Amino acid sequence: MPRPLLVRALFGALLAILTACSEGDPKPPPTEPVPPATWHKDVAPLMQQKCGGCHTEGGIGPFALQTYADAQTHRAAIKESIQSGTMPPWPPSADCNTYQHDRSLTADQVALITRWVDEGAAEGNPADAVAAPPPTGGLARVDLRLEMQDPYLARRSPDDYRCFLIDWPETRTRYVTGFRVDPGNRATVHHVIAYHAKPDLVPLYQQLDDQEPGPGYTCFGGPGGDLTRASWIGAWVPGTQGLTFPAGSGIRVDPGSKVILQVHYNDHGARAVADKSSVALMLEDSVQKVAILQPWANPDWLNSPATMRIPAGAADATHTWSQELTPFVSSITSGTFVNNVPLTIHTAALHMHTRGTRARAEIVRQSGTRECLLDIPRWDFHWQGGYSLQKPVQLWNGDRLNVECHWDNSAPGATDRQWGEGTDDEMCLGAFYLTQ
Repeated sequence: MPRPLLVRALFGALLAILTACSEGDPKPPPTEPVPPATWHKDVAPLMQQKCGGCHTEGGIGPFALQTYADAQTHRAAIKESIQSGTMPPWPPSADCNTYQHDRSLTADQVALITRWVDEGAAEGNPADAVAAPPPTGGLARVDLRLEMQDPYLARRSPDDYRCFLIDWPETRTRYVTGFRVDPGNRATVHHVIAYHAKPDLVPLYQQLDDQEPGPGYTCFGGPGGDLTRASWIGAWVPGTQGLTFPAGSGIRVDPGSKVILQVHYNDHGARAVADKSSVALMLEDSVQKVAILQPWANPDWLNSPATMRIPAGAADATHTWSQELTPFVSSITSGTFVNNVPLTIHTAALHMHTRGTRARAEIVRQSGTRECLLDIPRWDFHWQGGYSLQKPVQLWNGDRLNVECHWDNSAPGATDRQWGEGTDDEMCLGAFYLTQ
């Protein structure tokens, strides 16, 4: 057969085959309708896992979300808050790093709860109830419990910041290897930071305590005195289950020390109720690696607060502190760590006051590349804490640890602000759990 006729014949055969296949293709099966979402099967497990730490009877949340009746009553507020991203509160940006114990909702989870509300917030069958995943993290065991000596009734409304000195009862050196706060009154305790005052610093904080009628003394942004001297043990915000520190590590506490509990009370406009909070600690006699919670801020800000000036009228005032840590780590940790030896960063936290808008902590590598540790793109003073990195990060010689803070001081009648402990002062502070 001549070549043109052969090509024409093959083309015709191929066209016939394609036409036959097309005519014979079965139609796709109809899509099964998605069953309506229900409280018991779909929504309750999410509420218990992501919201239950705050929205309980007597909790810091303004209403409980433990039952179908609770959620059905507040369904409109639930939808609005999850779509806006304000609830559950999880400030870190997902574009920066990944963290343990993430309480944020995924896009699919937001869509599910939204659909449940839009469909009428059905209760469903209690027999379909699905158990909520157990909370991650937590304190493995409790070896020591330290409690405020006397109950405290908040004296300021809506916010009261109070520090309480607690004796350290151990008669030998111990290492804190886990930490949890047990609020005495969850309806008013908004957050707690536990500081450790070494024996030589105890008189400084005892003097602050003695200057005010008890219990405790007024404090804001820190325990009072020099922030770089009282070291952190741990922090708590509602929803936190406690934390067992990385295996083999712990914070050293010597006999004669004191623990300072800084408690932020917020009464939500309700009648104040007395509180007697406590901390639960896991202890060891020795650890493989001594750890510290290292505050990180420009010493010039502490020594000359006006160097961190935030001008009146500034809608985006910015201050940054960037410095190598390894060459000086021995002096700032009182010899706990050795100079010029790499460090491991396990957790990161940032702290500002009420005019903060956003903050970021990162490593600027010797090569010039930047590695984000923690980014808070929408600062909220009422929701701050430490965040455990899913993957610890090494800090090498030549690397700089960088914190950057932004404030909006443009409100009518605003005056210049600067570093300080007061409500109308500001701070730009990082804190990192480190081992070497």
